Amino acid sequence: MKKAVLVNGVPASGKSSVARALADARGWAILALDSIKEPFFDHLGIGDREFNRKLGRASYQAMWSIVGDAPEGMTFIADAWFGFQPREVLKAHLSRAGVGMTAEIWCHAPPEVLVERYRSRLHLRHAGHPGEAFLPELDALARRAEPLRCGPVFEVDTTQPLDRAQLLGWVDDVLAG
Repeated sequence: MKKAVLVNGVPASGKSSVARALADARGWAILALDSIKEPFFDHLGIGDREFNRKLGRASYQAMWSIVGDAPEGMTFIADAWFGFQPREVLKAHLSRAGVGMTAEIWCHAPPEVLVERYRSRLHLRHAGHPGEAFLPELDALARRAEPLRCGPVFEVDTTQPLDRAQLLGWVDDVLAG
């Protein structure tokens, strides 16, 4: 059976840092939606917001196709804002990919923190991602976003230091289950 750790949260919620800490500790591959999406920007162009969303959906499908092609027994870390698609889309991808067990890590911080993080990183982000005009939307999104709850959830307040031992113990317990 394949397993997936879903590192979930809105943009700038600290997903990549949490995913990296988990990957470094366990040696599992990270499939980050942005890492899949950004080469498409480079080759196909940036386009408008709808084009960005279309590339996001295609990248999401590609992420789960990679998992589907992997051998049984593998564990993957999927780093994405999973709320951009209906929960049923994720469930269908997981089923097609042969993922039999998931653990969700919900990364969050207050909306004003997320907006400031995003703003401060604009110059570092690929030009294909939304720019400063996205900040009001991010604020609204952060106020309503919540975990998928398709399985066990571990919440990480990314304004606090990550308790790696607690996180790793929880993931190990869930995936052993």
